[in-house]
Amino acid sequence: MEPERYDYGTEVRVIRNVRNDGTYPGMEVGDFLVRRGSVGYVVNVGTFLQDQVIYSVHFMNEQRMVGCRAEELIPADAPWAPSRFEFRDKVRSRNALAVKGEVIAASGAEGEILKVVRDNPENVLYHVRFPGHTLLVPEASLLPLEEQDTQEETA
Repeated sequence: MEPERYDYGTEVRVIRNVRNDGTYPGMEVGDFLVRRGSVGYVVNVGTFLQDQVIYSVHFMNEQRMVGCRAEELIPADAPWAPSRFEFRDKVRSRNALAVKGEVIAASGAEGEILKVVRDNPENVLYHVRFPGHTLLVPEASLLPLEEQDTQEETA
């Protein structure tokens, strides 16, 4: 079991959307609880199955207390770059994506977000799985699967 990273009263930020896993009372499994980027305070530290540290975090703006694992949290004052997409979101390419001049994903190709890379707050990148390839793609080159590109509509 990992040592505790956060102490009581520590201000933390959740880095993933949190949904009910069945442990939040009064809501259905899968219901949305807290949006990624929200800030809260650690109010309790416990364990789950004797090998996972779980932090009870009070998200004041959301009026919810939610259990979070250490990998879902960062210190509230740590650099944070908001992102449009997250893990498992379905997307499509805004334009053709190529490697060394070879088109790997045509404009409009459907893909799935595998990882969000927030190393540079001015330019969030994503590991996106397109059929047969995984590419590192800037946020500006992606659209939600259901959204139409306004440039396409005016063309």
